[in-house]
Amino acid sequence: MVPDRVQPVAIDEAAHRRELPRQLARRLSREKSEALVPGAGELILTADTVVAVGRRILGKPNAAIQARDFLKLLSGRRHRVITGVVVRSATSSSQRLVETVVVMKVISDAERDAYIRSGEWRDKAGAYAIQGFAAVFARRINGSYSNIVGLPLAETAILLGGHGYPVLARQMLSE
Repeated sequence: MVPDRVQPVAIDEAAHRRELPRQLARRLSREKSEALVPGAGELILTADTVVAVGRRILGKPNAAIQARDFLKLLSGRRHRVITGVVVRSATSSSQRLVETVVVMKVISDAERDAYIRSGEWRDKAGAYAIQGFAAVFARRINGSYSNIVGLPLAETAILLGGHGYPVLARQMLSE
């Protein structure tokens, strides 16, 4: 499936005071959707992913020192990756919240420093990309792997199908 257009939207992604991680993921995906206007016969797909340790939200680090702090916090601990997904047409909208639990191994200082040097942490919620070098840090995953990568595929396909866009059937017909 190839989108007709990718259109970033400018919204304030900062958490509101006392906003919990699930609320933030839900709100940001909805606000991104509301910032766009679907035409007749068009579907808009928006999503936002939040990494959380308890109630603490780990956004995208703005510097290597912050990425190092995030990885230190995640080391040897359980955290949640929460993604809000919205599919919207001109007449209806559906939203789904997907949560995956990840348990990280204890990450040594040398491993953390090497990962920071790799640069993979840039523009990644929680300062890691599970589909890259950080895969060796994940001891256990409970839930959707694709959610950790950035978009929960099974749940997104269900939402699209509910709006009349059968993902698998269209993919198979195009081959």
